[in-house]
Amino acid sequence: MKKLNYKILFSAFFLLTVSFSTVKSQDETPLDAPPQNFNQARRPNLLNELDLSQNQIQQIRRINADKKPLLREAQQKVREANRSLDQAIYTDDADETEIQTRLKAAQLAQAEVIKIRSATEFAVRRVLNSNQLVRFREIRQKFMERMENNLNQRKNRPLNAPNQRFINRQRKQRQNN
Repeated sequence: MKKLNYKILFSAFFLLTVSFSTVKSQDETPLDAPPQNFNQARRPNLLNELDLSQNQIQQIRRINADKKPLLREAQQKVREANRSLDQAIYTDDADETEIQTRLKAAQLAQAEVIKIRSATEFAVRRVLNSNQLVRFREIRQKFMERMENNLNQRKNRPLNAPNQRFINRQRKQRQNN
């Protein structure tokens, strides 16, 4: 349950920040421009769907610009703490107290990332008016359902499914030769 809540929080944050951080200024790219890569095509265009004003877009840009260096630094600390924990676990003479110390450091680093992400999402949420917030919740709910469906499909497919495409290609090539 705790893992699912973290995934939902991360997905919601990802949806918010990625959609808002890819905003270009008006003179660079129009808001209704077609998506430039495959991932953008599957993600909702929150700018159009929420009907954000230019002032709101600027506020969100500022929020993201302010939080981005903090988040990057916190993520780096998580990576370093995880590396340090791995080293403590797999050293020849592993010491349980050292492992516990490094585990706590990794947990604190991860907590800092969550704190920054949550603060960013909350700051963005405050920019939205009540109608936009209702619409955002609807969009987020649909996005989460799609994510869950994708996850369930991956879990339910046969273990050899990724390899099956490769095998089928090989068979076709042999038939053509």
